Amino acid sequence: MKPTFTYGRATLYRADCLDWLHERRPNTIHACLTDPPYGLVEYSRHELRKLRNGGEGGVWRLPPQLEDGYIRMPLPRFTTLSARQVEDIEKFFSKWGMGLLRVLVPGAHVMVATNPLLSFVISEALYRAGLERRGEVVRLVQTMRGGDRPKDPRRKFADLSVIPRSMWEPWLLFRKPLDGRISDNLRKWNAGALRRPSKDRPFGDVIRSSPAPPSERAIAPHPSLKPQAFLRQAVHALLPFGKGVLLDTFAGSGSTLAAAQAVGVRSIGVESVGAYCRLAVRAVPQLASLQLNGQVIN
Repeated sequence: MKPTFTYGRATLYRADCLDWLHERRPNTIHACLTDPPYGLVEYSRHELRKLRNGGEGGVWRLPPQLEDGYIRMPLPRFTTLSARQVEDIEKFFSKWGMGLLRVLVPGAHVMVATNPLLSFVISEALYRAGLERRGEVVRLVQTMRGGDRPKDPRRKFADLSVIPRSMWEPWLLFRKPLDGRISDNLRKWNAGALRRPSKDRPFGDVIRSSPAPPSERAIAPHPSLKPQAFLRQAVHALLPFGKGVLLDTFAGSGSTLAAAQAVGVRSIGVESVGAYCRLAVRAVPQLASLQLNGQVIN
């Protein structure tokens, strides 16, 4: 496949990620950092059409306008997923995990965003695909998900919430099995461990974060945009020596590619939606050039 876009050390392909993984040579990717469509359903043509028509009757929820006048990006309602759709999610991520396993070098880490309602499904699928579970990174961030009262016009349920207000985001951490001892694997494949933010402090599994700031949302108006401050920390950790290739199979607006470019590592993104590919062409150079002041590492 020919790349759609190249900027610095970042390359983007417009393709179905399963097809791309099938064509990629084995043992050529050194880490994967990705934020997939949590339910897959919400990025189908049918649901995106509903979103463009105002979000009525679809998976996407349109949050209210906040006090500062900013209207939040739409959020998918995963509580609407049927048992069959959850089963389809498990099957997809099993295929994705097996395709990913083939192209990863031994010891390569995979860090994938999920949510509390579906993380167990994706974790089981990746484990069955042959990846080793290495923990879970908690992104501490308060979102608009959850905390809603049961619907009742007479406010009989004013003291109740249907689901907890989401104040964290789970990122599953997996690793391809090692080729021998970890020291040998690191020397041969440049993979197998996580890079420390500093010599006296290991990479931690809790990262304080916030929603993407207005400056980044203006550059890349994607419904699930993650902030550069968070992504750059993750990119830095996943390539132990800053060598190799970082992959994002659900590249969206290219925010992970931008983070990799800012950190100084090679990256490849794969995105199937043409509108998001076109957005990435504009967004990656701008996001990568942002100077982050007061960035806190773990």
